[in-house]
Amino acid sequence: MARVPISRYTVSGSRISRGERGTPLTTSKTTPFTIAVPQAVLDDLRERLARTRFPDQPPGAPWAYGTDLGYLRELVSYWQTRYDWRKHEAELNGFRQFTAPVAGISVHFLHEEGRGPSPLPLILSHGWPGSVWEFHKIIPMLTDPARFGGDARDAFTVVAPSLPGYGFSFAPGQARFGITEIADAWAQLMTDVLGYRRFAAQGGDWGGFITSRLGAAYPERLAGIHVNLLSLRRDLPRPDKPTPEERAYLDDLGKWLREETGYQWIQGTKPQTLAYGLTDSPAGLAAWIVEKFRTWSDCGGDVERSFSKDELLTNVMLYWVTGAIGSSFWPYYARYHAPWPIADGQRIEVPTAYADFPKEIIRPPRSWAERVYNIKRWTVMASGGHFAALEEPRLLAEDIRAFFRDLR
Repeated sequence: MARVPISRYTVSGSRISRGERGTPLTTSKTTPFTIAVPQAVLDDLRERLARTRFPDQPPGAPWAYGTDLGYLRELVSYWQTRYDWRKHEAELNGFRQFTAPVAGISVHFLHEEGRGPSPLPLILSHGWPGSVWEFHKIIPMLTDPARFGGDARDAFTVVAPSLPGYGFSFAPGQARFGITEIADAWAQLMTDVLGYRRFAAQGGDWGGFITSRLGAAYPERLAGIHVNLLSLRRDLPRPDKPTPEERAYLDDLGKWLREETGYQWIQGTKPQTLAYGLTDSPAGLAAWIVEKFRTWSDCGGDVERSFSKDELLTNVMLYWVTGAIGSSFWPYYARYHAPWPIADGQRIEVPTAYADFPKEIIRPPRSWAERVYNIKRWTVMASGGHFAALEEPRLLAEDIRAFFRDLR
């Protein structure tokens, strides 16, 4: 079979669905959207997986130097022979989806109406290497809390966009966005496109940075912000006599910077070079992404203790079928080449909640967070890691609902 050009798919391969699932949450500025990956893209993927050229495994413990060869062989075999994209495509299409022109590009987003007396609009922001797929478990818990044993008065109307340059918010050659530009785009989407004059925001990874920037730049529009990754500069002044909690944080930060930031340097300095290999090789793409899900989750070294193969691969698929891995690196490039999204000396005064998951990549002490944020809620979680919405959706949903209960 001839090679399927990714660019042809991302420009025009997805079909648009108009009003197929009841009354959409839409305005004249939005267009209903349905995911429909062409079969030729899936056939091409399986052929590529069958031809995977694997490296050898260096001596030493599995995963010690990156993605383990044995696990990747198992995952690639499953992807080629057993994984069913159409099943998960249908699951995603169970959410109302739209596109809208925002900040000069077409932004894709899920938009689910809350079931309660007065749902609060809430924008959820994912990060890298995540996607809107991370939210497929938590969205029903937020829009219909009564269904999960909660109170209908805590319902949210959820907007969950694909970040610019990610998934279906990508088209070849489009402008690239850093955190500041994404936050501006989200403010435009929520207020100018969807008409929400006051809303809540939540996010982790880059989504935590975006949410924090929204709180800093648009405080008059925000009921509050909830994050599970704090946007703190690494060069905040360090105390002469740190507390034991601060010392533990500084030790963890030093280890993180030494052992875990290689991906940031290449994505933040030479993203285009890396993009060639990951756009061409599905096995390479999976290896690059899945290693992060293992390292950053509360899985005890067994990634499938936290995520199934189907969950991992559906996230990878949203990068593969759109060809968006290279563009997804841009927030890292902007991070290394543009000002920090929270200005020096600026404090975010909107009410802020932080969900402290034990296996998050960086966990600053509250004393440091309060230098930058107006912390009103700080919840230490019993389990979970970086991808909280996918790994521990119940814990995260309950914390979000509790925080915003008095801010409606």
